[in-house]
Amino acid sequence: MLLKAAINGGRPLSEHPAVPRTTEQIVEASRAAIAAGADVVHAHVLTAEGAQTIHPDAVGAWVSAMRAADASIVIGTTTGLWTVESHAQRMAHVAAWPADALPDFASVAFCEEGAAEAAELVLERGMVLESAVWSMADVPALLASPTLHRNVRILIEPETEDPVEAVAQCREISAAVRGAGVTAPILYHGYDATVWPVVEAAIADGCETRIGFEDGVLLPDGRMPVDNAELVSAVRELERARTLV
Repeated sequence: MLLKAAINGGRPLSEHPAVPRTTEQIVEASRAAIAAGADVVHAHVLTAEGAQTIHPDAVGAWVSAMRAADASIVIGTTTGLWTVESHAQRMAHVAAWPADALPDFASVAFCEEGAAEAAELVLERGMVLESAVWSMADVPALLASPTLHRNVRILIEPETEDPVEAVAQCREISAAVRGAGVTAPILYHGYDATVWPVVEAAIADGCETRIGFEDGVLLPDGRMPVDNAELVSAVRELERARTLV
C-alpha cells in the first residue's frame, strides 16, 4: 500500500509543536517520514510569517534543499488557490517554478476554479499529476477534465467531520470514479476526527492513504505523537495487523 506523508499543511504550532515550518525542518521531517515507512512526501512551503505559499522562489528553494539532502525522496506539493490571490496568480506561479527544481508531483483540487487548466499545466511542466475531489459535487469536473486518465492517483478528501459519513463518502466517490473507467490508484484521507477511520477504510478497501500533521495530530489511541514519523509508523502497524487477521 502506498503511504503518503503529509507533513505540515497549514497546521499551526499551537496544535503540535513539531509541525515542520522552515525549509530545514521540512527536509528533516521528510527524511524521518520516509525512514519510518512512508513512500512519498507531500509538503507545503511556508513564508517567514507562516503562510502557505507556492511562490517560485520558495518552491525552488525547498526542492533544491530536498534534492541536496536526499535526491531519492519523491516529493510533491499543493497548487491550492488558498495559497494565492487568484487562479491567474496560481498559473503564473506554477509556470515559473524553476525547471531545475520542480517537485516530482503536484496536487490539484477539482473543487477549485480553473482546476482543469492547472492540472494541464502541472503535466506540461513535466511533473506527475494527482487530482483531488472533496465531495461528490466535484466528481463531474474531474471526470470531464482532459487530464483524467493521466493522474498518478485520485485523492478523495471528505470534508465531513463525522467519521462514518467520511468513510461512506470515500466509498461512494470511489465507486463513481471507478464506474467512469478510471484505473488510477485511489487514495483516501481524512482530517482530525476522521483520520483514523478513513485510514482503516483505505487499508480495508485496498486503496492508498496518507498521514501526517496536515491531516491530524493524534495517534489511533488518542495520544499525541512525537512527530510525523510516529504517525507513519502507526499506519504501517495498522496495515500489518490487518494482514494477520
